[in-house]
Amino acid sequence: MKMNTRRLNVVARARQRGITMVESLVALVVIAVGMLGIAGLYLSSMQASRSAKLRSHAVELASSIADRIRANRDAAVAYGTAAYDGEPAKQDCDTKLCTPAQLAQDDLARWIEDIRATLPGADAVTGVVTVTDRNRPESDNYVIVVNWREANSDIDYSYTVSMNLANPL
Repeated sequence: MKMNTRRLNVVARARQRGITMVESLVALVVIAVGMLGIAGLYLSSMQASRSAKLRSHAVELASSIADRIRANRDAAVAYGTAAYDGEPAKQDCDTKLCTPAQLAQDDLARWIEDIRATLPGADAVTGVVTVTDRNRPESDNYVIVVNWREANSDIDYSYTVSMNLANPL
């Protein structure tokens, strides 16, 4: 009985040399699918990274106009983008002395220019400031909205911040 088992093992080993063509093709398919999965994950992470970068730019841009509004408190209503027919125009306030309203218009014009230069989306890129001007002792309310459209997307993204500033005495 021992002899037969030994003979079968020798015969089985003699036939089992190398790998077959089917095994190698299966291994190749498994590796290819794995590589495609890795490439898909890499692309997905790149898109998420780009989206996060654009959102942080929108936050930075909204904070920028909020800081300008805080610095020029006397021009409360002039910061509302609805106050201008079309778009606010630059006033060259860095080279000449401007009134608070002119400075507000210059700030808005530069802010909208920065938005268009920083965020993608052509016509979908907008910046809007809505002002609710209240008399003392109530505070003025500012709602700042930045809209954009990411590449290869039909979805409009937006970032909104609301800010209340107490009226100066």
